[in-house]
Amino acid sequence: MVLQLMFSFFKKSVSESSSEQKIVVTEDYTDVSPIAQYFKNETGVTFDKQTTILKSKVTTFCRQMAISSFKELLNSIKDDKKLKQQLVDSLTTNETFFYREFKQIEELVGLVKNANTKVDILCAPSATGEEPYSIVIALLEAGVSQNNFHVTGIDINSDAIEKANKAIYRERNVRNLSPRIIDIYFTKDNGSYVLKEMIKQHVTFKLMNLFDPSFKSIGKFDFIFSRNMLIYFDQETKLKAKEILESMRKNQNQEIFFGHADLF
Repeated sequence: MVLQLMFSFFKKSVSESSSEQKIVVTEDYTDVSPIAQYFKNETGVTFDKQTTILKSKVTTFCRQMAISSFKELLNSIKDDKKLKQQLVDSLTTNETFFYREFKQIEELVGLVKNANTKVDILCAPSATGEEPYSIVIALLEAGVSQNNFHVTGIDINSDAIEKANKAIYRERNVRNLSPRIIDIYFTKDNGSYVLKEMIKQHVTFKLMNLFDPSFKSIGKFDFIFSRNMLIYFDQETKLKAKEILESMRKNQNQEIFFGHADLF
């Protein structure tokens, strides 16, 4: 009887073990085009010429999140805002530096000085903060009163917004700044350059999507910087983005500052 019970137990254990071994997750990372289309519809960013890179990035993302297919991911991000934001963060890059394409910033400084009144400036996208902070430093360096301007920076990448608020940079980010400016506006800390509060207080960062209807709720602006964003859009989306930004101007005759690569 004991032997029979032991045999039955052994047989059951083998059976259960066999059943567990049959549970195999089948991955399907074949067609990334629905993800690409969804991402374009939501953010305007197109990967038409970078499908291989997109597929690799999304596949890695899915495996990190224990998502077995692109179809499952697509269904999930439609309802899960946190997961959607994580995907956005993984697919958008924010490499920039202070005083990039500085001639345009100089032109803005001249316009602000001539305005002789408080102005609101939009920086879209703001990435990790170098551009809006560059604008603030340039204005202060030109003698513009700190009470005469405020900058709003927006970006769709939550990691970038977090880094912008912390304002801690590496040497490569400040490589265009003179030692004098670095000494005045930054504190050095173990190889990092920490921006002082006197600059940070002039910028408000918001996690926002240009194409979301809520975007227009942030108000209108005297000057708008939107550099090196349109390069990620196709022609139709570029024109749509341009139209949205133009609607955010207080003065409809004021030109928007676009990047040299943002061709229409």
